[in-house]
Amino acid sequence: MKIAIMQPYILPYIGYFQLIKAVDKFIIYDDVNFINRGWINRNRLLVGGKDSLFTIPLKEASQNKLIDEIAVNWDSSWKNKFLKTLEQSYKKAPYYEAVLPLIQASFALDNVPISEVVVENLRILCKYLEIDTEIVASSRIYQNQHLKAQERILDICLQEKAAHYINPIGGIELYDKAFFEKQGIRLNFIKAKPIVYPQFKNEFVPWLSILDVLMFNSVAQIQSFLEEYELV
Repeated sequence: MKIAIMQPYILPYIGYFQLIKAVDKFIIYDDVNFINRGWINRNRLLVGGKDSLFTIPLKEASQNKLIDEIAVNWDSSWKNKFLKTLEQSYKKAPYYEAVLPLIQASFALDNVPISEVVVENLRILCKYLEIDTEIVASSRIYQNQHLKAQERILDICLQEKAAHYINPIGGIELYDKAFFEKQGIRLNFIKAKPIVYPQFKNEFVPWLSILDVLMFNSVAQIQSFLEEYELV
């Protein structure tokens, strides 16, 4: 079995979905400390031809709390503003009408942890993209918070009886292949290749939220993008 373990990011960039597609089980690492000003509740869209940051409001977010302890705090005014921004920015995009209901469904949850919103969002988008990887939350299963860093990741791999663990390229300095190999687990890092597509007539802005990719590309085209990576 191939697995990956990642913190929950809302509407993440396409590299996150490449990682989901590359494994059999994708584990949302939500029983770790929240990171302020990270990507858990923030991402970037194309607004007026430039990248623009959006942030989902949270209730009493703190780095002293676990991610699964922090609830979303959006209200109708925030949702309406966000959806209006989508309309103004992407109304003329070829797949706007197909994608909008997916986002509305993702944002229907309220008074739940941000990690639950992310899991639901990922499942909805993966179904649309025909990705059948199982997605689970670490807080529901592994009970190994006494472990730290790569020892905790290794423990999850062992509990899952995984033969192959794939991590984003950013972790190449954090995880030791020999450490995993001693337990019979292959470790690789996924590195996304450059992905370019038309964004109206603007100069291309790379690595925006998956929302941007969805708005401008068919499912078949995105499926081809999902294979544009290498394992190192």
